[in-house]
Amino acid sequence: MSDLVILGAHGQVGRALVAQAGQRHISNRAFGEAECDISDCRAVDQAVKGARFVVNCAAYTAVDRAETEVEAANRVNRIGAGIVAEACAQAAIPLLHLSTDYVFDGHNPRPAREDDKPRPLGVYGQSKLGGELAVRERLKSHIILRTSWIFSAHGQNFVKTILRLANTKPELRVVADQIGGPTAADDVATAILDIIAISTAPKFGQWGTYHFSGTPAVSWFEFANAIVAHRGAVVLPIATQDYPLPARRPSNSVLDCSRIYSVFGIVQPDWRVALRNVLNELAVKS
Repeated sequence: MSDLVILGAHGQVGRALVAQAGQRHISNRAFGEAECDISDCRAVDQAVKGARFVVNCAAYTAVDRAETEVEAANRVNRIGAGIVAEACAQAAIPLLHLSTDYVFDGHNPRPAREDDKPRPLGVYGQSKLGGELAVRERLKSHIILRTSWIFSAHGQNFVKTILRLANTKPELRVVADQIGGPTAADDVATAILDIIAISTAPKFGQWGTYHFSGTPAVSWFEFANAIVAHRGAVVLPIATQDYPLPARRPSNSVLDCSRIYSVFGIVQPDWRVALRNVLNELAVKS
C-alpha cells in the first residue's frame, strides 16, 4: 500500500510532485505514460489499488496540435480523466485532478473565479473541460486544481523556449496582449501536497474546484523580458493577431485564487522567485 499514487509522473508537475513527496517522506508510487496509460481501465485500476490518495497529472498538453489531433487530446484529457475518477470512486479513494486556465475564453476583464462559466476556445480547453465534468460526475471526493502557464527546468515550456531562442536570435517578438499568472511546477507540487494533508483530515468536506497560479499577473512579453533580463536579448511586444497559431488562446488567463487561500491557507507564490531558481538550475545543467 502507498499513501499516494501519482499519474503522469514524467511531466513537469509530476516530476516535482515525486521529488517533494520523497523529501516529505510520503510513501508513493509514480506512473508515467509508459507505466500507466490512463485511457486503459485495467492499467488504472491496478495503478490506484491500495492508495490513500491519487493525483492525476497526466494530460495531453500540445495545445496547437490538439486542433488536428482531437481524438488523442480527448482520449487522455476527457476519457482518461473519467477512467481515473471511476477507478477512484470504485475504491473509495479521493482524487486531485489537474486542470487549466484554458477552460475559459479569457474575455472577462477580472480574474476568473471557480464558478465562472467555462467557455474554452479550442480543442485542448474543451478536452480539459470534458475531463473536469467526468471527474465531477463520477467522484464526490475530488479536488480539481486549475493552474496556468506552468514552467520548470524540465520538459517543454515557455521559459526554456525563450532561452533557446535568445541564444539564436538578435531579437524576440512576443505577444503582449495575453495576460496570466506564470506558475512554477515546484509551487504546484507544494500546493498539492498541502491540499492532500488537509483534505485527508477527519470531517473534511470542502471538495470541488480551486484555482492556483503565480503572482503578479503579466503578459507573455513581460514574462519573456524577465526570463532574459540578464542576457541582453531584445524583446519586442506584438499583438496576438501578428503571431497566428492554430489554437486560440485566452486573452486574460488570470485566476482568482482567493478560495484556495480561504479553505487551505495556500498563498499565491511569487513566480519571480521560482523563475530565479529555475534559471539557476538550467545554468548548472548547461
